[in-house]
Amino acid sequence: MNEEYKNKWISQLKKGTLPFIVLSVLSRNTYYGYELINEIKKLTDIVVAEGTLYPLLVRLKNENLVSHSWVEQESGIPRKYYLLTEEGKGTLNSMKNYWTYMNNTIQSI
Repeated sequence: MNEEYKNKWISQLKKGTLPFIVLSVLSRNTYYGYELINEIKKLTDIVVAEGTLYPLLVRLKNENLVSHSWVEQESGIPRKYYLLTEEGKGTLNSMKNYWTYMNNTIQSI
């Protein structure tokens, strides 16, 4: 087995599906960044680094798939909560449909 090739493939698969995962988790609730990292780990066992998540959230916001709002805290600094936009909901639905198609295609091989 070519371990190096397998690890690169897994890394690319994770990188390619992370936006889908983030949008899927955000479809359930609004989360601030660190909370979103923990929710992804809880639901998937995938560990997402802050250095990976925050640039992705910026890209998703630039694509109008997510928005954010600042929420004051009783103690400490305000938190930026992320939520899906209407465009994000439509995009996520399209992604789910394509994921189902790809899964069915792979399963049929």
